[in-house]
Amino acid sequence: MQFNITFRQFGASDSLKEYAREKVERVNRLLDRAGEAHVVLSLERHLHHADITIHSGAWVLRGRDKSDDMYASIDLAMDKIERQLRRYRDKLKTHHGRERVHHRQDLVEQLRVRHAVFELPDVDDLTTLAEASANEAAPKPAVVAPAREVRATHLTVKPLAVDDAVMQMNLMDNDFYVFHNVESESLCIVYRRKDGQYGLIEPHAPAVAATGT
Repeated sequence: MQFNITFRQFGASDSLKEYAREKVERVNRLLDRAGEAHVVLSLERHLHHADITIHSGAWVLRGRDKSDDMYASIDLAMDKIERQLRRYRDKLKTHHGRERVHHRQDLVEQLRVRHAVFELPDVDDLTTLAEASANEAAPKPAVVAPAREVRATHLTVKPLAVDDAVMQMNLMDNDFYVFHNVESESLCIVYRRKDGQYGLIEPHAPAVAATGT
């Protein structure tokens, strides 16, 4: 398995690198084709974040977690990956033996979607701004700070059946997943509902009423 590690907001550590490598390589016993692993360790607001991504054939596995100790964060992130691996182990092996290739796969995999995360101004900040504007001798419209983009990622759209899209979403520890539905030939989104079930968002063209002559 090819292993890469990135340190953000703090210095590189050989001991952390080896610890992460040992933890990641443990999944080899659960995977037939573990190709590449990328680990990102970062320090944000005094919390230690571990973000681990493993590629296995056409599938992507991801575990993310945080704590006040980086070693513990690595353990928590890997626990998520191993839990999903055990859940889908048999299905992953079946797919590796007969991966389906859709006739439009080359075209579909050229499509990317951009997922951006935004931060809105605090309600308290907006209230203070409005009060300050009202107290001025010559009132001016309050200037509201625009939403700030925190981060953005680009996702590859893959041709999958709905149940496979749900599996990929869970393997990536995501709450939603964008995919090309091979059954309806449309761009769809599966997502995890608060009641534990799954939802599907799919475009639907309204029926055109026939007109007589």
